[in-house]
Amino acid sequence: MIEYEGRVFRPPSEAYSMIVQVTIGCSHNKCTFCDMYKEKRFRVRKLEEVKADFDEARRMYRRVGRIFLADGDALMCRPEHMAEILRYIKKVFPECERVTSYGSPASILCKKQEDLNMLHDLGLEMIYLGLESGSDEVLRRINKGETADEIVRAGGKLVPGDRVYRDWMKKDIMLFIIGRKPMREGMNIRGANIDS
Repeated sequence: MIEYEGRVFRPPSEAYSMIVQVTIGCSHNKCTFCDMYKEKRFRVRKLEEVKADFDEARRMYRRVGRIFLADGDALMCRPEHMAEILRYIKKVFPECERVTSYGSPASILCKKQEDLNMLHDLGLEMIYLGLESGSDEVLRRINKGETADEIVRAGGKLVPGDRVYRDWMKKDIMLFIIGRKPMREGMNIRGANIDS
């Protein structure tokens, strides 16, 4: 059985995904509105530990269609580390249709474009990105650790076709599919569902 360290969170749309902790905690962990990872100190799990979890899951489950790489900012792993995890997923779960993780503007900005492209090519299909606000004042007050410009620059490193999911207060808000026009030109809303 896979043993998790502390509380484990996932986006609502990952309800039927297998969850494996690639990191423990959140790399920033200072947002005033979030208590999800306060009891944890951020660290990247050793590759052997992560692989052992996948091996255990293979013994437990006949079919795994989706995998969510937890904790708060799994994308903060070094590109080579994450690439090895994605290769292992392909080897152990060839039937897996989708691999996703939480990410942050910081974890995107610290990577080279070719590293992000490599992770996408290896199967990291979607990044759940907490944007919170486009206002620098709001971002400062909530201690987000990033400016609106950094968030836009991080979005600019994503390539057309990449998907970014926006989640707020555990409510599904929106899914962005990165298009060809610059992010500064705004968003073209294709559909909406407001749930009160």
